Amino acid sequence: MKTTNHLFSYREVRGFIKKNVVMVIAMIAAAITCFLVPPDREYLDYFDVKTLTCLFCVLAVVCALKNINFFYVLAKKLIRVFRNARVCILALVYITFIGSMLIANDMALLTFLPLGTYVLTTTGKGKYMAFTFIMQNIAANLGGMLTPFGNPQNLYLYTKFQIPTMEFMGIMAAPFALAIALITLSCIIFVKPEPFALKDEKVSLPAGRSIVYLLLFILAIAIVFRGIPYMVGLVVIPAALLVLDRKALKMVDYPLLLTFVFFFVFSGNMARIDEVRSVFSFLLEKNTLLVSALSCQVISNVPSAILLSQFTANYKHLLLGVNIGGVGTLIASLASLITFREYSKLNKGKTGHYMLMFTAFNFAFLIILAAFSMLFQ
Repeated sequence: MKTTNHLFSYREVRGFIKKNVVMVIAMIAAAITCFLVPPDREYLDYFDVKTLTCLFCVLAVVCALKNINFFYVLAKKLIRVFRNARVCILALVYITFIGSMLIANDMALLTFLPLGTYVLTTTGKGKYMAFTFIMQNIAANLGGMLTPFGNPQNLYLYTKFQIPTMEFMGIMAAPFALAIALITLSCIIFVKPEPFALKDEKVSLPAGRSIVYLLLFILAIAIVFRGIPYMVGLVVIPAALLVLDRKALKMVDYPLLLTFVFFFVFSGNMARIDEVRSVFSFLLEKNTLLVSALSCQVISNVPSAILLSQFTANYKHLLLGVNIGGVGTLIASLASLITFREYSKLNKGKTGHYMLMFTAFNFAFLIILAAFSMLFQ
C-alpha cells in the first residue's frame, strides 16, 4: 500500500513538473544565483509588484469569464455564420488572434483550441487539425503583441520602462499588421473552401454575472493602463470573486506568477555580476532585437524579457524581439507548449507530423517578421 501511495505521489510531482517546466527551471536558476549573490536588502528591489498585481487581476477576471463560457459562447455563435472550411478556420484563427489581445495568449488558447477541435471533428474536417492548431498558436503569440496586457512580457516591459501607451502600440503596429497578413495568406493557401455546416445549438450566458465580470475586466484593463491605482484592483477584484466565483481565484495561473517571481530574483542577481553584465550589455548594444528574439528560442519570451531588461534601455527593440521571438521553437513561448500538449492529447502518435509543420511555419514567421523589423524599425 505504501508503495502505491509513493508511486502516486511521484506521478503527481512528475506531472506537476512536466506541466510547469518553465517555472521549475526558473526556481532552480534563481536558487543557483542566490549562492553567487547571497540574499540581502537589495533583493527587495527586484520585484515588480505592479506587474504581478496587474497580471493577477487580469487572469482572475478572465478565469471568471471563462467559467461562464463567455468567450466560447460568443465565438461559437460567430463560427456558425460561416459555411466553408477556409472561412471558418480563418475565423477560428482571428478569434484567437483578437482573444490574445484581450485575455492574454495562454488563456486565448485554452479557450479557443477546444472550439477548433469541436468545429473540425463535428464537420469531418479533422485533416486540418494540425494546421489549425499551429495557426491558432501563432495567432495567440503574435496577436498579443499589440496591447500591453496581450502577452505577459509586454505587461512587464510596459510597466518597467513606463512606456506611453500610444508609443507602445506604435512600436508594435507594423509587425502586428504583417502578422495578420501572413496568417491570412497561410490560411488561404493551405485550406480549401470546402462546404460544411455546424449543428444548431442553443447557447446562453448568465446576464447578471456577465455584466459584473465585464465591469471587473474593464477595471483590470484600466489598472494596466495606469488609469486606476493597482491596489484598488487587488482589493476589489478578489473580493468580488470571493462572493461570485471562488473557483476563478483557484484557477488563476499561479505558476506563471511564480515564474515571474523566480525570474525577478534570477535576473536581479545576474545584473549584479560584473562579468555577466558586461557580456549581455555588449551583445545587446550590437543588436538588441536579434539577441532578444534568439534568446526566446532557448529560454522562452517571458524570461528573456525579464533578464535582458536588466542590461539595456533600448525597450523598443527589446519589445519587438521578445514578441517576434515567441514564434520559433516549441519552448519560445509557454503558449506553444500549451498547444502541443492539447494536440498530443487528441492525436496520439501524430506528434511527429505536427512538429514538422510547427517548425516549418514558426520559423518562416520568425525569419520574415525579424527581417522586416530590422529593416524598417
